[in-house]
Amino acid sequence: MDPLISIENLYRYYGSRCAVRDLGFELHRGEVLGLLGPNGAGKSTSMNMIAGNLAPSSGRIRLNGLDLLERPREAKAGLGYLPETPPLYRELTVDEYLRYCARLNRIPRGSAAGAVRRAKARCGLETSGGRLTSNLSKGYQQRVGIAQAIIHDPAVVILDEPTVGLDPIQIREIRALIRELGKAHGVILSTHILPEVQALCTRVLILHRGELAYSGVLGGGADEGAASLLIRLARPPEKPLLAGLPGVEAVETLGQGRYRLHLGAGTATATLAQRLVQNGWGLEELTPEQPGLEQIFVRLTAGEQAAP
Repeated sequence: MDPLISIENLYRYYGSRCAVRDLGFELHRGEVLGLLGPNGAGKSTSMNMIAGNLAPSSGRIRLNGLDLLERPREAKAGLGYLPETPPLYRELTVDEYLRYCARLNRIPRGSAAGAVRRAKARCGLETSGGRLTSNLSKGYQQRVGIAQAIIHDPAVVILDEPTVGLDPIQIREIRALIRELGKAHGVILSTHILPEVQALCTRVLILHRGELAYSGVLGGGADEGAASLLIRLARPPEKPLLAGLPGVEAVETLGQGRYRLHLGAGTATATLAQRLVQNGWGLEELTPEQPGLEQIFVRLTAGEQAAP
């Protein structure tokens, strides 16, 4: 299946400072891609380039196979974008605003009413058409913002911090809406909320200092390797012997011959298991433990201040 978005060797400089360096990834229909990173990591710059609001210094962006720089109008027709602050006109009603958005997206006059009706239905706004956007709650303003992003039925929807400032009930409603969007579109979700990524996303990218520090499928963990091993030994040795095995950084004693071995990056589980057997310690159990998203994020970004 051809990707909806294809990013190759993307760079963006502000003067001498490189805000995004050699970024590359793809997005397919049915995926919800989480874009994570500390402040200053390059998330907003990346999203603005993908949305066509900011020109890259070099590199290529394809939307639905169309080069964004060479054919911007056609490429952007397949894109819907909700910035962190929804672009609402507070003096307009919901219906007035969405009709205006339909015209901006060149929806034919005869099809505009149907497009508005479908966007309202998908976003739970059926009874809000006559209300001023200024009188809506924050959660309903976010719904209107998402409605304008999908009114032209784009292949790709970009959502920048869509649940910031919402109460728990509103967050639940917006997350349910994003899940539905992910079934029919390709979605890029930028957020600081790790549980939100775990709840919504099928894949995650972590940016740090403008570079892609991690790319992985959530729930898989295979490409990250085991963070630790749970083992049980029939004839356990002294703890220092376990700690001295190649790749073992720390050992927790759990009792009854059970230990947790904390592993260094790149440690091969099969090689370590072979050593445990060869040493005659009676290996009875070995369970790899994969790192969670928070562990991965902290390991990649902790201890370094992002560039201003």
